[in-house]
Amino acid sequence: MIMLFWSDWPGRWMVNDSGIRLDLNNPIFQDTLFSLRKAERLAMLDTLRKIKQSTWAQLYVDKGIHWEKITSIKPPAGISALYSLRISKSCRATAVRDGDTLRFLTIYSDHDATYGKK
Repeated sequence: MIMLFWSDWPGRWMVNDSGIRLDLNNPIFQDTLFSLRKAERLAMLDTLRKIKQSTWAQLYVDKGIHWEKITSIKPPAGISALYSLRISKSCRATAVRDGDTLRFLTIYSDHDATYGKK
């Protein structure tokens, strides 16, 4: 199915008829991922599978993943926005969208830490 949707990044209408590509190569993300308890790792893998099978339009409105722009942290140079998404009942991840790729940056078990509040 081809869908037309508004994207905060890059700030224009886009057509997406393909799935989301995942980039899990950030060393900080990997260190935290490998230190999660088994139940949290498995929950995260389920969420990653769900994201991989979704379109961007589906990801934006998914109530379980709860995709949201982080406004309390200024993104690094060259990145228009940082986003938070729920990866398990107790963990959230930060990520950036780069075209059709979702690049994961960090994992936080403390909800407030995701938004730079701690």
